Amino acid sequence: MTNKMVGVIGGMGPAATVDLMRRVLAATPANDDIDHVRMIVDNNPQVPSRIKALIDKTGESPGPCMADMGKRLQNYGVDFLVIPCNTAHHYYRNVVDAVRVPVLNMIKLTADRVCRENPTLCKVGILASTAVLDIGLYHGFFDAQNVATLFPQPEEQAALMQLIKKVKAGQQDAQVIAGFNAAAENLKRQGATCLIIACTELSVLANKLDSDLTIYDASQVLAEEIVKNSRH
Repeated sequence: MTNKMVGVIGGMGPAATVDLMRRVLAATPANDDIDHVRMIVDNNPQVPSRIKALIDKTGESPGPCMADMGKRLQNYGVDFLVIPCNTAHHYYRNVVDAVRVPVLNMIKLTADRVCRENPTLCKVGILASTAVLDIGLYHGFFDAQNVATLFPQPEEQAALMQLIKKVKAGQQDAQVIAGFNAAAENLKRQGATCLIIACTELSVLANKLDSDLTIYDASQVLAEEIVKNSRH
């Protein structure tokens, strides 16, 4: 079996990129080192801030930097690319237009899987950065399936943003975990019947989320697709 090589446009944030690599390792059926997926990772924390660009409206676009990273990874010889950051998919087209290799779309892959496995789904709850809400990153995919896309109400969403910032700073205290679960409970009260962890910083805390709803993690979906696409 020949394994394809994946290029990772990472660093958004660094812990989220390392978390994705860990997930790929865990998702790979392997008996020895040679069975694992070859990953060329640009874990670049200098990618311009998505929050400053999309929420604060004060920062430069990350698109050109991400496109350059994609081209460099392509030149290294990767067979396909991934972007382990939900919000950064706002600039997905910048990368696609800059390279000749396929670029997996984590948002579409996740939405497709949720709809496929929940054919009667009416309302899905999204745990993500406020930027994901503002730009409607998931809305289009779910609107096409007549599924309502819910976000935590303003107080809980503001707390979730603070949680994301804490994770970026390497903090995972009890207050952070409580805020995560409060946001999930708020979505359940709004009528969500399943949840998507749609921020790779929150994916780092996925095992801390305590909910009786079905939970999908975009980072885990991407990791499994990497393994699937690496084999031919």
